[in-house]
Order: sequence, then structure tokens, then C-alpha cells
Amino acid sequence: MYAALDNMTKGSGVVALRDTTGDYTADRVEYFSTAAGSGLRLHNGYLYFGTHTAVWRYRRRSGELVPSGEKEIVVSGFAEQATHDAKSITFDGKGHLYVNVGAPSNACMEETRTKGSPGQDPCPQLKTRAGIWRFEADALQQVHPEDGTRYATGIRNVNALRWHDGASNLYAVQHGRDQLHTFFPELYTQKESAQLPAEEVFKVDQGDNFGWPYCYYDWMQDEKVLMPEYGGDGQMVGRCDQFEEPVQAFPGHWAPNDVLFYTGTRFPEQYRGGAYIAWHGSWNRAPLPQQGYKVTYSPFDGARPAGDYKVFAGDFAGADTLAGPGEAEYRPTGLAVGPEGSLYVSDDTQGRIWRIAYVGAND
Repeated sequence: MYAALDNMTKGSGVVALRDTTGDYTADRVEYFSTAAGSGLRLHNGYLYFGTHTAVWRYRRRSGELVPSGEKEIVVSGFAEQATHDAKSITFDGKGHLYVNVGAPSNACMEETRTKGSPGQDPCPQLKTRAGIWRFEADALQQVHPEDGTRYATGIRNVNALRWHDGASNLYAVQHGRDQLHTFFPELYTQKESAQLPAEEVFKVDQGDNFGWPYCYYDWMQDEKVLMPEYGGDGQMVGRCDQFEEPVQAFPGHWAPNDVLFYTGTRFPEQYRGGAYIAWHGSWNRAPLPQQGYKVTYSPFDGARPAGDYKVFAGDFAGADTLAGPGEAEYRPTGLAVGPEGSLYVSDDTQGRIWRIAYVGAND
């Protein structure tokens, strides 16, 4: 098992874990890579690693835990930015690599995170960021943005990015914008701001535009509405009818950090074929209690959700009510499926990885 480290540990950005005794506990732990990051995928014999400014890969030879070869640069040229710099990655099995390039802002304000500041129109960040870019999976020394294709735009930031083989489609779960009440108290109460906007699940097709920073999705009204930075009042639709809708919406500020489509057969039927989402947990839902800190499951029928989500694994926070994220005992952030069909969930508070296994009547 491999895990990306968003902060360097022992001078490295990736940790390699191996269980050599069959007890599902890592007894070999080794570190490598010269940069931190958050995107990590195994593909065609390589370990691909999304750092904050590039995508690298390492050749994995049979039996190796730590790759012995030097890193190869697949894509470089991503701008350094103070926020939303995660380069989550995924592959479509047809020779393409998809990379999230987050927007370095909340809502593309003229004066960033400033009360009452209008939004830039058009938003210049959309040219090279705030979207998903597609590159060649096996080509080296590609440079963003000139060597890539802007596959989709109008996406604030996506840590949860995954190609769903069963639907032959790309999916992303967006981190919604913050602080509606803080910047526009005349339009939003604290309670409204704590619940808005929705965290959106996108079915992403080439050429899609999901509307950031001009619009957000209100899960209570079941409608995409105009951002206050662009003249919205919480009800006005305006230009937002021209943008793509989410296929599923969750309450605001849960912070989706990974999505995974379960293709195993180990779990019961009602937990197969759908989407698991790891919710890292909020920081800005005051005065309401913080939310998230769980793993949910959404059933799918083909390319779209087939019903409401359910909580698959909860209680990571360690308390029923949290005033802030610093009180959470654990915060789910990554997902993986083992070869035996178990689900693995990582935490970035204490650096723990859990294995969730199903034990049925015949096991």
C-alpha cells in the first residue's frame, strides 16, 4: 500500500507499507519521494504521484516496495498557490491522465476574501485553473497548460476525482465555496451560510462547465443560483441555467476528499457498484455543529446515483458535537480497495489507515 503525504515526513512525500505476515498490519514502512503531494495512483506498472506543482511517476518492478528507479516527470508547469494546490489524479484506461487544477481562491473576488468585494468577470483563473485537465498517461515532459486539454471547467477544487470503469465516465466531488454570511451578511444568516452551498457530485464529460465562480448549488432549493459576488441574492438563477447540474448533492462544508467506485464482490450486494466518499469534515459551519468526518455510500445504476446516500462508516470524530475540526479525533481523507475486497480508509489527523472487511455467515 502507498500513501501520499501532504506534508513531508522523514524528508519524503510518499510512505510505502507492506504486510508480510498476513495479519493486515503493516510491518514494513518505508519513505521515499523528494516532494509532498496528495495525488497517488498505480497505473500500468508505475506509481504516479501528484505533487503540488507536477505529476511524477516511478517504475515499480516485481517485488519492490520502494521503487528503485528515478522519478520521471509526466506533467510540470502547475503554478504554485497557497490554497487548493492538490493535484488529484485518475486514469480512464484509454491512455489518458486526468488532473485536478484547483482555483487559488474562494470565489474569484477582486479583493480576495474581503467583505462585499465583487467577483472578477470574467474570472481569469478559469484559463489555467479551476478545472480538470487531460494529458497523455504515458508521455513524459508534458507542460501545463499547453500540452493538455481542458476537459472540464467551472470547478472550484476537487480532491475526490475518479474514473468509473463501469460507467466509462469521470466523476468528481467538489469542495464548495466558503463564508457566505461573513462576506454578505445582509443576504445570508449564519445558519444559511453553515449549510450552503452544497458539496456537489459531478458526472464529468468533456466540455462541461459547472459554473464556478458565478454560481453555486443550493441543495435545499434543488437549484443552481447566482453567487452574491456576481449579483445574486440567494434566489436569483440568472446565467446559472446554462451550467451543468450535479448528479447528487450533499449538505455544505462536509469536505469531500476522495471518491471510489467499489468493483469488488466481498461486500453485500447493497454495497457494491456505487460510490464511497470520504468526508474530511468542515471548519466553517458555526454556529451549527461541524459535520462530515464519515464515509458515505451512494448506490449507482449505470452512470447516475440510484438513491439517497447512507452513512457507511461514521464516528471518526470521536464526539457527537464538534465546535471545530481541531476537536476531531480522526478525519477521513483517502480510500482504496484491497485485492480481497476490503475497503481501506486513511486519516490525516493521527496518520492511521483502517481496513473495513465484511464477515458474512459463511466466513
